[in-house]
Amino acid sequence: MSQSDSKDDKIGDGRKSTSRVGSGKSQASKKSGMGGRNAPSPVTSAKDNPAADMRNMRRVIAEDPEWSLATVPLLVELCVKHIVNNFEYNSKILNKLLSKHKGKVLEKISTSLPLKVTATLVEDTGYWQRCCKARWTICDVSQYDDDWKRMFFERNLEDIIENFVPEKTDSTKLDETLPLSAKFVKRLNIKQLLTPVKDESNEDDVSDVGSDAGDGPETDHFDFSSVLKELPILEEFRVTYSIKKCGMNFEWSLFQFTARDCLLLSKCVASSKLTKFCIHRSKVDDDKVRVFISHILDHPTLQELDLSHNIIGDRGARAIGKFLNNHSKLVKLNLCDNQIRGPGAQAIAHALTKNKTLKCLNLRLNRMGDDGGQALCRSLIEKNTTLEHINIGSNDLSEQTAAMLAQVTEKNATIRTIDISCNKLGPDGGKQIQEGMEKNKTVITMDLRLTECGQESEYCINQILATNQDTDREKNM
Repeated sequence: MSQSDSKDDKIGDGRKSTSRVGSGKSQASKKSGMGGRNAPSPVTSAKDNPAADMRNMRRVIAEDPEWSLATVPLLVELCVKHIVNNFEYNSKILNKLLSKHKGKVLEKISTSLPLKVTATLVEDTGYWQRCCKARWTICDVSQYDDDWKRMFFERNLEDIIENFVPEKTDSTKLDETLPLSAKFVKRLNIKQLLTPVKDESNEDDVSDVGSDAGDGPETDHFDFSSVLKELPILEEFRVTYSIKKCGMNFEWSLFQFTARDCLLLSKCVASSKLTKFCIHRSKVDDDKVRVFISHILDHPTLQELDLSHNIIGDRGARAIGKFLNNHSKLVKLNLCDNQIRGPGAQAIAHALTKNKTLKCLNLRLNRMGDDGGQALCRSLIEKNTTLEHINIGSNDLSEQTAAMLAQVTEKNATIRTIDISCNKLGPDGGKQIQEGMEKNKTVITMDLRLTECGQESEYCINQILATNQDTDREKNM
């Protein structure tokens, strides 16, 4: 047999074997197709798909069992977090952020950041609201024209001054705060002022009798000269020379407005551009008010002056009258709860005949008597045509003043509110006021409580007031 024949035989045998294998596979496939429910062999499936065999898979155990790909923060959030954590050292980046990212940063930055970082940079209302509520329990922003930033700076400066101990407290914090607060502070309301700490050696020299009598050594308080000159937009300044919670450490010297305090404060007010000034509950007497008035005689902007709850007498009232006679622009004067008697009231009444600016005068809780009451009413009858509101309650007035007041209601066309409560006017005085009110069209409020003027007169006066109120309301519509 030749070699070619042998090769052909091998090829033929190969074809037969492959055909047999193919036929076998086709028969198997047919059988599997006919059955349809036979599962593939585990060995075959493991070879075709290695992942099906858990023994061949690599197991990974995370360090954080709660870790999940879904909780991975976005890159933007990571950047915002980094800016917030390092805001004190890189605050200028705030102005370079988009508005949506800037808002997220302002929502998260700390309220305890230094003012030198946030004062001029952060204008966001929400941030300053958080700062106020984090520091104070009661936050009535309506008293600050709904401006949270102004509220924070004003109350922050007030706290620093109220807790400042002269000759002891380091002034660094105050010196740093004043320039930062200059653009925002429009009003200061100082409710207490601390005095210097006494030396232990000097405490033994002061007897208990002297302390009870109030004749202990005087101690000067905080000097406002360094404060007012740094606040160019300050409009209203209220101060009380006392301590709120002295406890068992009470001494009269803690509540004394000294001569040096008066001189320094007078100079500060005189050089300022205040429109409202108040010093009350500070034991301001005649001598001190005369010093104060001498400095503010030509004040160009002062419109409201409150000296209530002090111990001002007739000499002080004469000085105030001189202030009203001068080129004063005063619109509102409050002298409630002082010691002004007849002569002092007469001096103020004489000033009213020349004054053309004052609209509101409060002399309640003084001791004018009928001499002072009649003098005031006479000035309103004759020449004054600007005063609109007057309060002369609790001044030991009687029927004589009521008769003059009746003429005021009859002849004066500018007075709108009158408070004459807590005076013994009597039934005759009530009838006289009623007769005067029957010709009046401008008075819309009159307080006659505890005047013993009689129910009938009081009822008739109230009816007239109601008619005047309706007329006034129609005019303003």
